[in-house]
Amino acid sequence: MNEVSSIPRSGNSGLGHIADMLQLLQDSVPIQRRVVRSGDVVYQVGQQFNCLYVVNTGFFKMVNLSGEGREQVVSLHFKGDWMGLDGIANGQYGCDAVAIDTGEVWAIRYDALIRAAVRTPALLTAMHGAMSRELRREHDSMQSLCTLSADARVAGFLRYWADALEQRGLRTDQFTLRMTRAEIGNYLGMTLETVSRALSKLARGDVIRFTEKTRRDIHIPQVEALTDFIRDLGAPHAASAAALH
Repeated sequence: MNEVSSIPRSGNSGLGHIADMLQLLQDSVPIQRRVVRSGDVVYQVGQQFNCLYVVNTGFFKMVNLSGEGREQVVSLHFKGDWMGLDGIANGQYGCDAVAIDTGEVWAIRYDALIRAAVRTPALLTAMHGAMSRELRREHDSMQSLCTLSADARVAGFLRYWADALEQRGLRTDQFTLRMTRAEIGNYLGMTLETVSRALSKLARGDVIRFTEKTRRDIHIPQVEALTDFIRDLGAPHAASAAALH
């Protein structure tokens, strides 16, 4: 697989598709709205499954425990993403869902959703689409960990975040990373120091710029420059032998 194609994608849902899906849910099934702030836990691993959750605003991370007992960030969710799908199989959530910004999440009882889907098959289609995108993200994430260098994985993460914002009608040239360097490293399978070095390398190449406000505020003059950066890093791997959304 091409190195660039293995970067996790935020899904191919455009702004219109997300808005239509959210409106469909509001029209078809009872919704419990919950406002959350950074650090709030929506549900926890092992908790009994009875609801699916849909992000209306904000950003969320899925956290699991590694075999050594360390917290591991396993996925990220943006507006229009579904959370809790892993609880369907055995009746328990498989991760903690944690807000990383102020936002609103919708809780939808699974039994009510299935009943409503009988009357409105588009609901079932929407849920299946969410499942498919989640599987694709997991596949792409694993592929990137196996094939891309650390610098390329960080660049891919920034592109993934920018793509997700673009699909939701938000600006991509300048944004605030809602994750610390340590959290980004945890998600990408590298140390905080490696993430910092990769970001500094991107800044030296003018692929990204840090604003004066804080080093969590990123300016990206051209998002496609991130793709070029990843390709340039992948070329030596492809030539030598046999090389992260």
